[in-house]
Amino acid sequence: MCRPMLEKCSIMIESGNLTLKSHYEILDVKEDARSDEIRTCYRTAILSYHPDKMQTTSHTSNPANELGRRFLEVQRAWEILGDSKSRALYDNELQSSRQDSATAEDIRLEDLSIEAVGDIFELSYGCRCGDYFLIDSLEFSDMGYSLSKNGSKTVLQAPRSPPASVVLPCGSCSLKVRLLINSDSKLQTELSN
Repeated sequence: MCRPMLEKCSIMIESGNLTLKSHYEILDVKEDARSDEIRTCYRTAILSYHPDKMQTTSHTSNPANELGRRFLEVQRAWEILGDSKSRALYDNELQSSRQDSATAEDIRLEDLSIEAVGDIFELSYGCRCGDYFLIDSLEFSDMGYSLSKNGSKTVLQAPRSPPASVVLPCGSCSLKVRLLINSDSKLQTELSN
């Protein structure tokens, strides 16, 4: 069923690339788990990381902010997996991202160049063919992110949500990259002209 949650965290570094864990991995359940199995593992995990239980557990050696972060990750995972409709949507997105990730290189917001085109910001990443992978502020807005100008800087603020990723195709060739967006992401960079 579910294993102790002591060694679990939602982000780990592998070979210099950022690898995000799924909600199933956060709750330590199989993807085909029944609802009652997910609920049981959620309860075990939430009790392990609950701030009120911190003083009575063996977790006191860990920093409080790490336990708080894990508590919120478990809570977010349950919000998605505990509801059958949101779980079905999540499963579809997870399957789609796995298919895309087979051909995609991972990039971060900090890797993008920004250019203002009127009221719209265009973010780009160079492809080895010479063209670009592009995303603009309207697409970010559709995903719930806000891009704003603060003096000569552009700031991207993400909503409090699970980490997200977007697969961007090259404008000329068949290559793709996956843009990883963390819920705490803030992009501050000088505008290029």
